[in-house]
Amino acid sequence: MSTRATRVIDGELHRVRYGREKRFVAVVSPSPLHRPARVAITLAFAHKIRQAILSGEIQDQAEAARRLGLTRARLSQILDLTNLAPDLQEEFLFLEAIDGREPLRERALREVLRFTAWAEQRLNSNRDKLLRPTRLAARANCP
Repeated sequence: MSTRATRVIDGELHRVRYGREKRFVAVVSPSPLHRPARVAITLAFAHKIRQAILSGEIQDQAEAARRLGLTRARLSQILDLTNLAPDLQEEFLFLEAIDGREPLRERALREVLRFTAWAEQRLNSNRDKLLRPTRLAARANCP
């Protein structure tokens, strides 16, 4: 028979998320944590890979996939991000994740990438649907 220790906590607890991990802490962080969004990092990575292929540093996409430990299909998905309209790319490169909350999913961008013409991409990239509201924006709308 095992005995479990009981812990009594006197004070306030705050729920904190780190990626998928959720836990409680006694001290709340003074300001929200900002970092580049995952989509922004992936887009910058795609440009770096594309440049390495064009400069001859890497022979082709298959070699890049082998070097990076990715499947060729996943590498194609990543490199397809460079086919977005330049103004959309610029907007997505400056996105930030606040307290681990990603503002945009790569999967949502793939819906826009189905259109090859930049004008069609701009028309079909409804920013209200693509961008997920952050907690700060949600708090601002609350009374």
